[in-house]
Amino acid sequence: MPIVRLRVTGNEYAASEIIHALEAIEGIEHVEEVADLMPHMDDDDSSSAGLPDDESPGLHNIEIEAPNDEAVRRIHAVAEVLAERTESAIEIVEDF
Repeated sequence: MPIVRLRVTGNEYAASEIIHALEAIEGIEHVEEVADLMPHMDDDDSSSAGLPDDESPGLHNIEIEAPNDEAVRRIHAVAEVLAERTESAIEIVEDF
């Protein structure tokens, strides 16, 4: 079963919309937002900590199990459309 990993840069609303749209694709049984294991170099003691310019919209890692290559193509198409609609960015991290 192919697994598609997406990285969404956007707010919670965008991530939720994308996840729900992916779950609606016929044949898709598993869509999950996975934990970000990358350490972030945010320094809580920094004089710029918490400033609006330092805030990002959010990073969401989503993992999707697809039944076949056609479903992978549909995942890509749906993700691209929803990214534009929700004004977020999608990165296809890997397909395998």
